Formats: sequence, C-alpha cells, structure tokens
Amino acid sequence: MSERRLIPLLSQILDALSRAVPQRPTELDLSGAGAFTWQAETGQVVPVPQVNRVPIDLLRGIERQRETLLENTRRFAEGLPANNALLWGARGTGKSSLVKAVHAAVGAAGKDLVLVEIHREDMPTLPSLLAMLRRQTRRVILFCDDLSFDEADTSYKSLKAVLEGGIEGRPANVIFYATSNRRHLMPRMMIENERSTAINPSESVDEKVSLSDRFGLWLGFHNTDQDTYFAMVEGYAAYYGLEIPVEQLRAEAKEWAITRGARSGRVAWQFIQDVAGRLGKPLN
Repeated sequence: MSERRLIPLLSQILDALSRAVPQRPTELDLSGAGAFTWQAETGQVVPVPQVNRVPIDLLRGIERQRETLLENTRRFAEGLPANNALLWGARGTGKSSLVKAVHAAVGAAGKDLVLVEIHREDMPTLPSLLAMLRRQTRRVILFCDDLSFDEADTSYKSLKAVLEGGIEGRPANVIFYATSNRRHLMPRMMIENERSTAINPSESVDEKVSLSDRFGLWLGFHNTDQDTYFAMVEGYAAYYGLEIPVEQLRAEAKEWAITRGARSGRVAWQFIQDVAGRLGKPLN
C-alpha cells in the first residue's frame, strides 16, 4: 500500500481509537457562585449570577409542602440523612419556585449549599455529572424542572439506577429534586401500552411506576382556591409596596384569573407584574 493511501487510513484508525477510549472526567468548578446550570455539551457547569426566585415567605397555599421540603433540605445541608424529592402536580402552583426558595433560605441560614440545574433533555448525561459531583466538597441540590418521560424514552432506567439502585448509589453530597406535572413521571398511555404488550404485565408496569418510588418525598401541588389566590396577590403587593386599595386589587386579580381560566401562584405573579408595571414600580 502506498504512503499516500496509508496516511488517511491511519488517521481514521486513530480517530476511531480516540472515540473508543473513555475520556477522563473533567473537574467541575463550583466556587464563586451558589447556583449553576449543567452544560452537557461541554461537560461543565455555568454560574448563575442571579437566580430567578421569590422569597420563601411569599409562597402561599403550599405551607405544608414548604415546611417539609425546607426541613429535608436543612437536614441534608447539615450532613444528616435526607430524601430525594419529587414535587408533582398542577402547572403554576409553585413547584420550581419552592425548590429555588428553599435553596435560598437554607443558604441564608449559613449553610454552604449549591443548586445545580440539569435540563430534561440532558438526563442521559446524569451519571457522568454525578461522578464529577461526587468529588466535590460542597453539598449539592441537583434540580431538574418539568421532568417526565415519553414513549420509547429509555433514559428513565439510568435515572432509577442513579437515584438508589446502582452499585455506587447517590453521592453522599448530592440530593436530587425534580418537579413534574405527572405523579409517576410517565404518561398513562405509556403505562397502559406496556401492560398490554408485556409478557408479565404487572412486572412491566411496576418498573415504570417504581421510578417515582425512588423519591423518598412525594409532595403534591393542587389548584388554588380563591381565598388563597387573594392571599398570594395581597402578599406580593405588600412586599413590593404596591399602593392599591385592597378591594380594587382583589377585583382586578379576580378578573385577571378569569381571563386566564386558572388561579395559581404563577397567575398571581403575572398579575402583580402587570400591576407594578401600571404603577411604574420596579419589582426588586
């Protein structure tokens, strides 16, 4: 074989070998910030200078969930046993807001606690991220917002192993919090399809449902009644110093909810942003 033909062939072999040899995991830099986002493409975390969140005392209508998650997080930050948490329920009811607010509250109490967000589409890289977090000295809340799995998505199996069932298990310095609109993280149709096609239907369905069982805490979030909705709006208005009569505030808040067909913490916050804008009052 001539040298001209041999060199490209050797280059191809070298490229193939480079891809086949596992790369040594890079080290994460968790210094200099309290919150980060995981960038799967680069294998690094990016600091978040200012987290988009509201004070924990402004989260109304979810007092039981708030105290439960806050206590669980405090224990984890102190090095005590704590559970992974799944916050599930209706949209806009404060699930992700609670996670971010709890992180801030525990940090304000003097605990060194980091929040790292991993996006749903990057879940297949979760084992690699945990391997890097295992070598960190800081304690980490690993957070995935709006977690769910669709038909033919098999990445949930790696999540099951990482949460509890793997050889290494969850790193002692990491806890996993996720929010979802689905209690079992799987659509009902997907579970029913598995039941109808499996050799042993009950075992197949159990495997799907058992993903949620890996979370020691299940915190349900439900639609908000009118009194709680008004309490949310009035709490925001008082906190940000929005000078508007209570009767007018309630009437406008009620109309705002009707036009959106829902009452929730998200709707209340969107209404307050509208009021603040009309009053020329910044929300900071």
